[in-house]
Amino acid sequence: MSRLPRREFLRTATVAAGAVCSASALADNTPSGGSAMSDTSMSELHKPRPLPFDPARVAGLSERMLRSHWENNYGGSVKALNTIRQRLAEALGDKDLPPFVYNDLKREHLMRTGSVVLHELYFENLGGDGRAHAATRKRIAAAFGDFDTWETEFRRIGAGLGGGSGWVLLGYNRHTAAIENYWLADHLHGPADTVPLLVMDMYEHSYQIDYGAAAAKYIDAFFRNIRWDAVAARIERAGIAAQAAP
Repeated sequence: MSRLPRREFLRTATVAAGAVCSASALADNTPSGGSAMSDTSMSELHKPRPLPFDPARVAGLSERMLRSHWENNYGGSVKALNTIRQRLAEALGDKDLPPFVYNDLKREHLMRTGSVVLHELYFENLGGDGRAHAATRKRIAAAFGDFDTWETEFRRIGAGLGGGSGWVLLGYNRHTAAIENYWLADHLHGPADTVPLLVMDMYEHSYQIDYGAAAAKYIDAFFRNIRWDAVAARIERAGIAAQAAP
């Protein structure tokens, strides 16, 4: 795969999905004899983002499934993340809490954060007409040789995750200055220093209601409904310059 020249990228690109937090601190949860956690990322609540599209108007993905996905899977992770943040704020002030117990909370914090962010990115890049604009196609083609090569690999990664769990991610790695497709087994592990450009959920909850075990049909439906405007906006925020494919 060809890579865009390093000089074409801004080194200060920001991740597309920023956390949306409320201003409510958990002061009432300060343990006796301790102090509230000074890191506000652990003491603020995350507000769920509404679906950015009408779930009744997504061809090939039912309203029932999309609402269940948003409410139960994404919504459940938001609630769990806020609970973990509260527990961490409390636990940090407990000098008798063993470090391995604290780290159990931190592992859950990592997992729930990953789930919330990836779900928000996923829903944000759904609800479109599936047609990529010429400029976006050009940027992706420059990294993969041609647009079809990118799509073939992205779909293949998704097919390999069918019947299990994970994510497929098209991302810009700021360290290597490369646009690549990535396989993610879960919410906890992803490529370092990478800006997500397109995210596809391959957990069974994202397609089983509509397609059962037929993950390939879900992948087809996903591609028909990609909101490429969201992908283009992420590319622009990352400062990825256009370049013709060789």
